[in-house]
Amino acid sequence: MTDRMIAWIDDVHELSVIGDINKLLPISEYPVIYWERKQLYIQAKVEEVVNESKVNIRFHEELPMGETLFLLWGEIKIPIYPGAIVRTKWFDENFTNLDAELGAVCNSSSTTFSVWAPTAVSVSVKLKNKQYPLIKQERGVWKRTLTGDWHGYPYTYEVTLNGQSALVNDPYAKAILPNSKKGVVIDFSRTKSLKDSPITRPKLNHLQDAIIYELHVRDATIHKDSGVKNKGKFIGLTEKNTINSNGYSTALSYIQSLGITHVQLLPINDFARVDELQPDASYNWGYDPLYFQAPEGSYSVLPADPIARINECKTMVESFHQEGISVILDVVYNHVYIMEESSFEKLVPGYYFRYQADGTHSNGTGVGNDIASERHMVRKFILDTIDFWLREYQVDGFRFDLMGALDIETMKQIHKRCKKESVPIMLLGEGWDLPTALPFHLKASSSNSPQLNGVRYFNDFFRDTIKGNLFHHQDIGYVNGNGHYIERLPHLMSGSVLEEYGIPFVTDVTQTVNYVECHDNHTLWDRLKLTNPEARETERKKMHQLATGLTILSQGIPFIHAGQEWFRTKQGVENSYISGDEVNQLDWTKRETENENIEFVKALISLRKQYKVFRLKSKNEIRRRFHVLETPKPVFGFTLLGEEADFSVYVNPTNESHTLHLPSSGKWKTAVSNHFSKLKEQQLIIGEYTSIEPLELIVLHKSRKIAEAEDGSALVGNAKR
Repeated sequence: MTDRMIAWIDDVHELSVIGDINKLLPISEYPVIYWERKQLYIQAKVEEVVNESKVNIRFHEELPMGETLFLLWGEIKIPIYPGAIVRTKWFDENFTNLDAELGAVCNSSSTTFSVWAPTAVSVSVKLKNKQYPLIKQERGVWKRTLTGDWHGYPYTYEVTLNGQSALVNDPYAKAILPNSKKGVVIDFSRTKSLKDSPITRPKLNHLQDAIIYELHVRDATIHKDSGVKNKGKFIGLTEKNTINSNGYSTALSYIQSLGITHVQLLPINDFARVDELQPDASYNWGYDPLYFQAPEGSYSVLPADPIARINECKTMVESFHQEGISVILDVVYNHVYIMEESSFEKLVPGYYFRYQADGTHSNGTGVGNDIASERHMVRKFILDTIDFWLREYQVDGFRFDLMGALDIETMKQIHKRCKKESVPIMLLGEGWDLPTALPFHLKASSSNSPQLNGVRYFNDFFRDTIKGNLFHHQDIGYVNGNGHYIERLPHLMSGSVLEEYGIPFVTDVTQTVNYVECHDNHTLWDRLKLTNPEARETERKKMHQLATGLTILSQGIPFIHAGQEWFRTKQGVENSYISGDEVNQLDWTKRETENENIEFVKALISLRKQYKVFRLKSKNEIRRRFHVLETPKPVFGFTLLGEEADFSVYVNPTNESHTLHLPSSGKWKTAVSNHFSKLKEQQLIIGEYTSIEPLELIVLHKSRKIAEAEDGSALVGNAKR
């Protein structure tokens, strides 16, 4: 119970009065709603006395939003504020303004400020120590155009609602002062233009050809032996031909040499927990979002210059493009860092976030708040933000954090917008079914993937089969458990879509993203140390190679975590989101010592890119070309029948050798093996039988167009293999 009484508008015809109800006695007296600006009285009546601190009131007329209202009850004057009304269908229908261009739109002669705040009674913009009232427009938009050149000036809004005034940063701010103090007006014609750059976006013939490499901007170059001058910064990933102290390639040049097609950058928009003026003092992955359209300042060499961080970020994207690498942004549209401190909550309290039926906050994300993407103006913000990064930064894709907490219609509209681009845009996300306050049939979860063709999902079933259940640290999988779960491999290696091999994960092979390691949870190397502590290091490395190899050779899109190719460790830390550089940095010294394994991964990537049969695009193609082979269990094998060549892939998760009966006789060449001596010997198999060594992954190749060289070795076209 509170001393101050407040009436909250809960629905179109409902108020709830909260406070000491004893002050309102006798309850039989009829209250009246007073609209101050129009001096209008609206009759109301008591619907229910819930308890000593709550009374429900009903009325017939619709109440205006953004006006000063009071409930007059005898001698008592109770302020009326919008409450749960903002989460009703009526509110969305009456105050949605999808055509409004929100934010600060600047050119050399004027800037137009627009903000959506339908429940506010006044809004002004503060610029250069002056305050300029905004004018209320249709459907909750406040707007004003100021003449003059405001490019580079900080600004903030003062908003009055629910009886209080507060300074609020623009959620549409596209530049920000250090540590998110104020938004900054930007004329983008005076920033680096990627649309006019001679360096164009890379274009794959089909997104199924993609190989994704997940990277954190700071982790990539912060190591003391990275050879990068601007360590931990956007432009650190623009430096070319960088090497470590012993001459091994690092950073951008190294990433390009792997042969991957896409880098997926952990969030690069403005986030919390890192002091942008002293970034070395703290660390964060970026999943504590603050401002979604402004680049993160700790990644800038000039964090106090908001225009510099824009240009540096654009230069980084351009540098990846110059190397033929597409850029996917990891985006976090499912929650904000602290709901109560967010611009969303300060501008339209209660609208941008989900609530349970009992009025408590929905927390399916586990961080205290869930963004209500299904509401029209929330969806508009997400779509506007996607559109902005596509137009201004020319990015090539988006990875949606906790995508299962978003709604299907929002994802459909994102896909529709992305199809307008001149290059295919990669959309992928985490399809977990989270306990958010959204009906199951509306969630963009993997279970609803048939409704979201064009959107890809991380395949956690693949991950857990290969190395063991993520949430049970001692659980074993196929590579670290002597073939445990072998029965699942035909299903997974065929793209998780063929019913005869198991329950489909998704309906189309183009929707599955296969992985065994990402930024979350233990690295694969650290996991193997937990599950197989008795194994020798050389044995764990072989297990690791099997897992990475299966990821790259499976149908679907392979996803590799940066450093996975050199047995990346985070020193056993499972959740390293604030663990600092010592734990999270890419170790460029280890890149040197594990170069042989890197070459193995490169060979797998090269094989996948060279032969289409490893990246089939439909169920029918997979049924025609993918065939499981008879093998001594728990060895697993499959053959791929290509146009130019056939391949047989075998994986042995045991410490014993096994004899293999090949699918056909002929001359089979070893294309790839993690027993590197076989490649050095250029092993040729003639006949129907061969053997597989302990913990070996081997890819055998038989060309359909073989000619004999003078020395008796096989030639494919003009290339000796």
